[in-house]
Formats: sequence, structure tokens, C-alpha cells
Amino acid sequence: MRAFGIRAFGEAPQLLDLARPEPGPGEVRVRIAACGLNFADLLMIDGKYQERPEPPITLGMEPAGWVDALGPRTDAPPVGTRVAVYANAGGLAEYGCFPAARCLPIPDAMPFDHAAAFQIAYGTSHVALAHKARLQAGETLLVLGAAGGVGLTAVEIGKHMGARVIASARGADKLAAARAAGADHLIDSATADLRAEVKALGGADVVYDPVGGDQFDAAFRATNPDGRIVVIGFASGRVPQIAANHLLVKNLSVIGLYWGGYLAFRPEVLTGSLATLMDWYSDGGLRPHVSHQLPLDRAGEALELLRGRQSTGKVVVTL
Repeated sequence: MRAFGIRAFGEAPQLLDLARPEPGPGEVRVRIAACGLNFADLLMIDGKYQERPEPPITLGMEPAGWVDALGPRTDAPPVGTRVAVYANAGGLAEYGCFPAARCLPIPDAMPFDHAAAFQIAYGTSHVALAHKARLQAGETLLVLGAAGGVGLTAVEIGKHMGARVIASARGADKLAAARAAGADHLIDSATADLRAEVKALGGADVVYDPVGGDQFDAAFRATNPDGRIVVIGFASGRVPQIAANHLLVKNLSVIGLYWGGYLAFRPEVLTGSLATLMDWYSDGGLRPHVSHQLPLDRAGEALELLRGRQSTGKVVVTL
């Protein structure tokens, strides 16, 4: 089968010719139709992701397709079931074997490109806003990186939960995508004084931050007393340092979220969140934004769209 991955950390990923895998106990084999890309895939290439399997690695954390075979002592989901999978790796291939517990059956009405763009981005934003930040209707939510894979879903979910949403993104095209997702106010992070703009809008009660760096610093200073800042990642490349005395004076909470980490200690948080999100999707309340779809032999180009921040929403590789 064809796959796309790396043979050693730091090397350029490439198309590989691999044997079709066989599922082990508790696993299913999936015939993959599409795979969503994530910033974490870029970290995986360089060996910098928090979960670090040893090379060779087939990239791709978010495949979707049909269950093709069941491993020993595995009786569900049945062969032929349409599923989305949260995988550590293995999604950028024609077939992949994954734990049955990681497979989420998807509605017949959900196309595979939506399924491949759904779990990580929407799951991260929903757990961040509903479970961690306890966002309330009428509060002001500031979303940094608001046109990215997770940021755009935070805008959409925040609006769905009744918040007033301020979206910060770079450039007119990305801000247009945030407005289409429901943002009430737009800030161009390339030119604006983020702190001043947010404070002029009354400050933020909740900040959703997948960016870090200077944008975290500015948002921190524009957060209202008793506000909550959810740290999702550091796409800027700089992990911010937090002045604990400022937390104390303003009664602020800074909350970390690694969505996949809940699988190890409270998987019910993720399963409950995804059930809610699937209901919202089926009711028409959510619509994944896929800005680019490329075939497997152009997966390298697809990753460069992420690296160069040329995409909005999700980039999906099709098979």
C-alpha cells in the first residue's frame, strides 16, 4: 500500500511503499478515505511532539474511512462501518490499524472530509470552552489564531454557546473566514495593537490561545478580572512565561489543555464531548471548514500549507 511518512526524525517526509497491515487484538483495520492534518504532524516530523513514536512513522493523526477487517477478540465496530479515528499516527496511508476504542462511528450524512476534519479541532475547542473554561452565554471570548484548524472551531462553538466572540487572525482573508464562522469582532494580528483593541471592546472573559508568544502576552493583559485563559499550543514557537503575581491581583486562571491526554485518565470527557458535537453537527449547528483537499501524492504540499500558514480551517488529504 501507499503511505506518507518519515524514516528518521528531521528528514523530509516521503511517499512509502509498505505492506498492508493486519489488525491485532482489540484493533480494526480501516480503509482510509481521508485524513485531516494538524500542526502536531509538523512537530512529529521533527521529533518534538509530546507523544513520540520511533521512526519509521506513517504520519496522520485524523483518518476517516470504512472498517475493513477486525482483529482477534474484536467484535465492533462491524466491517463496513464508517468511522473517524483519533490516532497517534498512521492516517496518511491507504490502510491503517487502530484500536477499536479510538474509532468513532459517523453519520451517513457526514462526508469523509468533514469526518477527517472533526474530532481534534472541534473536540479540542469544545472541551476547552465547555469543560475547562466553563464559558457562559453573554461572556466575551477572545480567540487567537482564529482562522486556524482549532481556532475557527473555537469561534463557531463559542458563538453556538452564546458568547460574544472576538477573533484575532492575520490578514483579510483569514478574518473573513472567522466572520463566516460567527465572530462578532475582528482584529488583524498583523497590524493591530491586540491589547488595546480588546480592552476597547470591554476586555475578554475567556481567552482561547493556540498561539502563545507575544499574542499570549497581549491577551493576558486584556483579560478581565476573574477571567480564564486556556492554553492550547504554541504555534508562534515561543512558550510564554506567566507572572504569578498578576494572576493573583486580577484573580485570573490559566488553564492547560492537551485534548488527547484525557484518553489516559478521563476518556469519558472526550466521549461525552464528541457525542454533544455530533448532535450539533447532525442538527446543522456545525459545519467544518476545509480550505484545501489534496491527494496522497501531494501530502508534502498539504503539510507546507500548514507550515506556511496558508490555510484556513483544516487541510485534508484524500485517498
